[in-house]
Formats: sequence, C-alpha cells, structure tokens
Amino acid sequence: MTTLLLARHGLTALTGPVLAGRTPGVHLSDAGRSQAAALAGRLAGIRLDAIVSSPLERCVETAGAVAAGGGRDVLVDERFVECGYGGWTGRPLKELAEDPLWQVVQAHPSAATFPEGESLADMQHRAVAAVRDWNRRLGEKAVYLVCSHGDVIKAIVADALGLHLDHFQRITADPGALTIIRYAPLRPFLLRLNDMGELRLPEDSEEKDGGENITGSDAAVGGGPGTT
Repeated sequence: MTTLLLARHGLTALTGPVLAGRTPGVHLSDAGRSQAAALAGRLAGIRLDAIVSSPLERCVETAGAVAAGGGRDVLVDERFVECGYGGWTGRPLKELAEDPLWQVVQAHPSAATFPEGESLADMQHRAVAAVRDWNRRLGEKAVYLVCSHGDVIKAIVADALGLHLDHFQRITADPGALTIIRYAPLRPFLLRLNDMGELRLPEDSEEKDGGENITGSDAAVGGGPGTT
C-alpha cells in the first residue's frame, strides 16, 4: 500500500487576510519557517521515497526543510500548484466575501470557476491525477511527501473519502499540518487529517488481531486496535 503524506506549506505574510494564490515571490514568514522546521523534525525518522512540492516558493521552502535533514532533492510537480484563482488572486478575503461567487465556492464548489482562472473541479482532477501517477511510479511500498496548498489538499482528501467536491469545505488543512492517506488496492484509508502531533505510521500487516485486514484493503470491523 502506498502511503501519501500531504503537508501544507508554512505561514507567509499573506496567509489569512489575502488570497495569495499563485502570486510569485511569496516566501515563508518567520513563523512559517518555524513550522517547516517542526515538520522536518516530525518526519526525521520516516524513510521517504520522494519529496514532491508545488512549484510555489512557500511550498518549495517547506519541502526543502524536510529534504535538508536527509540530503534529499525536492521534486517539483506543477500539478500540485495552488488553484488558479485568476482575478481573485492577491485580493483581501474580506473583499472577496462580498462577491456573489463566494457563496458558490462555499456551498457548491464543484460549480465554481474563478474569473480568468481555474475551476475547483479542474484543480481536483489534476491534483488527484498527480497522486495516482506518483503512486504508480513509486510503487505499493512507497512512503512519500507532497507539499501543497490548502484547497489542493482538501480536494485530494475529499477524493480519498469518496466525497463529492461540494463537501470539501468541511475539511481543514492548516499551515504546517500533515494529512496521511494510505492507498490500498480497493480503497484509500485516511490515517490522519490536519495533524500536528507526533508521527507514527502503521505497519503493513495482514495478521493484526485475527486478520481483520485480510486483503490489505479491508476496513477494521468494529474500529480496530489503532496504531498504538
């Protein structure tokens, strides 16, 4: 089973009040660099088969902090770039909240296309396609990190959970947080969501507690014993 670690980039000076989007030259703030360093510390004991990043500076810098600890290269994949917000890029969120499109983005995101930009549905399609491609390339035993953006991560999680894109606003992806998805032959499993705690990946096993995970794709009936 391939294990995907999704990390959102650390904080920048624009994170929160402004929709940075694909604005060039947006780097990590001091707080963001601290978050990237903390992420690197959490992953220090994890063997990563690849470290992949959105091309935007804030993601490359976050992924670079993880890569530096193991002397690894950061592989840039354009398909994990931030959603193309078009005319919304660089504008204050308080201002955008007055736009009629805001309510579509909130309640019916599958129908939302940003002015002179990308649709959320197209963003999800290219990000999920990238995940599937990396899963195939790295193989079923791989563990790899992708550093990307909030909406991209939420869209990937929604796909993994079998949720319609219209539900993806129920998912949270905070700066510096990790989300972990394990891709089995029949279905993905969401192991952690928006997590900032100590990291421990479950072992691959088909023999746990009576063999409830007989095929590797089976869910634990009754909830299972967890990873402790």
